[in-house]
Amino acid sequence: MVVDPRDLLLSSYDYELDDHFIAQEPIEPRHEARMMVVSENKYGVVDALHLKIWDLLNELKSGDLIVMNDTRVLKARLKVRLKTGSLAELFLLEPIGDGQWLCLAKPAKKLKPGDFLSIEAINQESLLVQVLARDPQTGGRIVQFPSFFNDREKMENLLEKYGEMPLPPYVKGFDLANEERYQTRFASRPGAVAAPTAGLHFSDEFLDALSIHGIKQARITLHVGLGTFRPLEEENLKNLQLHSEWVEVKKEVVSAIEECRARGGRVIAIGTTTVRSLEASFLAGNNCLKPFKGEVNLVIKPGYRFGVVDGLLTNFHLPKSSLLLLVSALVGRSKLMHFYKEAMEIGYRFFSYGDAMFISPEGVLPSSRF
Repeated sequence: MVVDPRDLLLSSYDYELDDHFIAQEPIEPRHEARMMVVSENKYGVVDALHLKIWDLLNELKSGDLIVMNDTRVLKARLKVRLKTGSLAELFLLEPIGDGQWLCLAKPAKKLKPGDFLSIEAINQESLLVQVLARDPQTGGRIVQFPSFFNDREKMENLLEKYGEMPLPPYVKGFDLANEERYQTRFASRPGAVAAPTAGLHFSDEFLDALSIHGIKQARITLHVGLGTFRPLEEENLKNLQLHSEWVEVKKEVVSAIEECRARGGRVIAIGTTTVRSLEASFLAGNNCLKPFKGEVNLVIKPGYRFGVVDGLLTNFHLPKSSLLLLVSALVGRSKLMHFYKEAMEIGYRFFSYGDAMFISPEGVLPSSRF
């Protein structure tokens, strides 16, 4: 596939967005959010329709399969007190083993290897942890917690007592009600430090309606971490690398996709994390989807050919993000940036609590298919 050289420049994915477009709170009910549908019109031209999430029921067909990310967001933000008495913050990313965790630190320069930190929370006894080392790849810190807290499930118990929900920095003000709304209704496996935001649009009523309409459901797990939300910095995207994230695609998901293909259905990913999980599993199986569990750092950008995913529901993403690259690989960069401009012109809400874009199978670039 021939790739436009501009598609491999970070500046090509920049756009200006006034703050009033950034959603500060979610829509209720969830399925009332707006949805831009990118599809082929009656003239054979890929164009946009403006609907709502509930209308996705009419865009999908009986026999289609939607695949969702069932990760659950941890209360990964911790307040810590230094030996000087000043306060700092740890942001947990991932376990390393034996109670050691990779964390981002703020302000990082104050947290030096060897320092002891006291984790504090209202109505809780303080908990002592130690900074072991600086992580050169992320600039974060390796922090020693009690050895019992050696995986995400066990750490969730501690974070429920001491942690805070890691709402994105562009969401101003903290509302306890937003803690529940920053989880999908099908979140079941603790481990993410940011929500798989496309799934936030699905209410219980909408999930039931999908089943009634004959639209099947399957769930993968990708624990959203630094690979998804860290800003890109290098202008040349040719050799872009992302931080790894933990993924599991179970054999039940593989079987569901095989059955979907057999009946002529289409595989629709809910969110970019689902796309990365399925496509990484496909590549790990030598261009054949097989069960997979482990770390994934797959970069999807224009020129990538999709082996599993036929369509995508996703939010409107930050400028210069890896998520924009992924969506551009499906629909085309110049076309996508045109749709983003159109979304701003008619008042769509952007980012985590914002509205959605559905790239239908008819809206996907033919050249992007495997």
